Amino acid sequence: MKRFLASVFCLLVSSVAFAQLDGNYNYSIGLRAYSLMQMPKILNQVNSQDYTHTYANGVLIKFNDNQIGYRLSGNYFRSNASFFNQCTNCEIATGKSTDYSFKLGFEKSINYATIQPYFGADAGFRANRFTGEIKSNNTKSNSLPYMADADKNGFVFAPVLGIKINPVKNISIFAETSLDFYYSYERQETTQQDAGNTRTFVKYNKWEFLLNPVSVGIQVHLVGRN
Repeated sequence: MKRFLASVFCLLVSSVAFAQLDGNYNYSIGLRAYSLMQMPKILNQVNSQDYTHTYANGVLIKFNDNQIGYRLSGNYFRSNASFFNQCTNCEIATGKSTDYSFKLGFEKSINYATIQPYFGADAGFRANRFTGEIKSNNTKSNSLPYMADADKNGFVFAPVLGIKINPVKNISIFAETSLDFYYSYERQETTQQDAGNTRTFVKYNKWEFLLNPVSVGIQVHLVGRN
């Protein structure tokens, strides 16, 4: 009986030791394979609360200190954009949208099990730009299309909740959700397609709260500790 209990104890210890992957390695590198996220509002976009699907758009470097990891992340996304501006029957905008950010933060694991919930926060810089053409969505309108260039640059703070699974040694799969508190300086410039190419310039400072329901990726743990 004593030998049986001792064997069970050893197995449990071995299992826990195997699960302590993050704590046993100095740093990790990761890739965000898929994210579902809200993008900053462009101009007077009607459907600004819609979610955007992104793939392989972010990288992550993490320095491990037992149950705490210090993380540096970068995200980049560029795509065609089309949306209603002002109202659904007012204008339609088409063009290119670019969004990128750099963040520094931390995460703390709740336990050292194979499945590890964690929480944390990131803070850093985020920029968003749209360039394109806007034209009337009313077939009876005689207004000319015009060009628009909208830039946002600012500070972002993002609380994070997530979970990691360690299927094999050196590898973790993670899924997390976050909320971006984004304070930005926005510059909007429009150019009318008339004889004088009339330009209009406005600027704002504003807060936005952008929900990122899910981000899924993989981490590889490197440089084991002696």
